[in-house]
Amino acid sequence: MRFSDITGNEEVKRTLAAMCDSGRMPHAMMLYENEGCGALPTSLAFVQYLNCRNRHDGDSCGECPSCRKMAHLVHPDVHFVYPVNSGSKIDASKKPTSESYLEYWRKLVTDNPYFLESDLYSALGIDGKAGVIAVAEAKSIIEALSFAPVEDGYRAVIVWLPEKMNAETANRLLKSIEEPPDKTVFVFITHNPDKVLPTILSRCQNIRIAPLSAGEVAEILVNRFGYGAEAANAAAPLCGGSVGTALRNTGDSEETEEFAGLFRDLMTAAVSKDLLSALETSEKISALSSREKQKAFCIFACECIRKIFLFRKGMETTAYAAESDIAFYSSMAGRCSDTFCVETEQGLSAAVMLLERNVNAKIVFCDLVDSMFLNV
Repeated sequence: MRFSDITGNEEVKRTLAAMCDSGRMPHAMMLYENEGCGALPTSLAFVQYLNCRNRHDGDSCGECPSCRKMAHLVHPDVHFVYPVNSGSKIDASKKPTSESYLEYWRKLVTDNPYFLESDLYSALGIDGKAGVIAVAEAKSIIEALSFAPVEDGYRAVIVWLPEKMNAETANRLLKSIEEPPDKTVFVFITHNPDKVLPTILSRCQNIRIAPLSAGEVAEILVNRFGYGAEAANAAAPLCGGSVGTALRNTGDSEETEEFAGLFRDLMTAAVSKDLLSALETSEKISALSSREKQKAFCIFACECIRKIFLFRKGMETTAYAAESDIAFYSSMAGRCSDTFCVETEQGLSAAVMLLERNVNAKIVFCDLVDSMFLNV
């Protein structure tokens, strides 16, 4: 992955290249993105540039042995860490680590480096479970860093979603992050920096990966994923600058339609003060096939609530609602208050947090309905 292969965030790419050229790099960086906006491909391009033998014009050559290994995600000095759990694709007798699923990770990243968290769990075959970066992962990283590097370059540890790291894991890694071996860099990619343990966050240089413009998303959909211009231009304004979200919305229309139907039923019941219908809808949401799907619904609903809020403020064009949804959003905007939008968005965010903590889904969504009725 070269910087030139990545669309958007030009200033970030220039900054990362300048760090490498100057030789003055932080030993740990925290890249914060909205899910699916390109932090992972940016990290891969950074590590490739860091070890490239023939850099020129602020980019890696793409042809030297190090670049070719990075292109296939097989560089021996680059280690990947991501949330995992036990599943049918690995040996059940061993504690799962990122290494256990490495072949599935490589395929997913090669096919789509803008993937969402739910895409990862689906690729690993752990859809119904919560991913975690456990203490076994810390032991694996420390062991890997205890050996001399295979090649004469930098070693890198790319940690995807450090917010999934428990306290014991963080404590085990703290010494390595604070005082890593010579020519070793940690790159963390987070979607929720407020959930990253402070002991980790405070030791990193923070870099924001901004959401992409609609034009940039459309360009990626066309050039990388082979979408037609018309389909790409239709999907790009509706994804909040996230390529991953755009791919989900266009690639799995059945799930999107299911979420849209549930949200419509929930909102209609709330503004109509129809408690029985609202509770019936909450039962349907809690019956979704996995916690990741339940969380995905909450994230989808947050985006819908944002659109309703913008409609209330007379900012319909900024909401980027599909033409077929304009009447619904306009109707809901006229029947609820600004307070309702704010409180419901907070309630949905809290629901995601509770689902991550394995709270019973029926209780979570029943409580959400109760909050909506109090604030409508």
